[in-house]
Amino acid sequence: VNQESSKPKLAPLNEGGVSELLQKEISRLQEDNDKLKARLRTLESQAMNALDDKSKAERALKALQKSQGDHQFAMCAQEIANLEGTVAAMQADFEKTLNANVASQKDLQDSLVSAKHDLLRVQEQLSLAEKELEKKFQQTAAYRNMKEILTKKNEHIKDLRKRLQRYESDE
Repeated sequence: VNQESSKPKLAPLNEGGVSELLQKEISRLQEDNDKLKARLRTLESQAMNALDDKSKAERALKALQKSQGDHQFAMCAQEIANLEGTVAAMQADFEKTLNANVASQKDLQDSLVSAKHDLLRVQEQLSLAEKELEKKFQQTAAYRNMKEILTKKNEHIKDLRKRLQRYESDE
């Protein structure tokens, strides 16, 4: 089953350290997830081998029953019971690994949501700080003086344009 394509991915928002930390955490969790998947595949392979062994043992049991009788049958029945026990243990281990994998994915998603919330909070704080800095800058004497000079220059340019327009319209 390919679940890689359905995993949520973080789009890079900026070149800041927060995104890098988030990416590292996501990479670490994905590595854990990949290790669990590899273990799951190994257990599945072992379970399949055990099932193959069981079916071989059952065929061998039937052959022995025909050739050697009930005494040999009892020994094969014990072997089949042992194999069934092994298969049951492998299935339990497989389910345990599968549950751990699901829990790991849930933890990864929870971590991603938490990281997104943290990022939004940091962006909001940055925005507030920028607004406060802009407000402080506008209150400085240099800013007010420059604004006053620009206003006077703009008015002077408007006046010059009006005068120029009067002379051009006379010609």
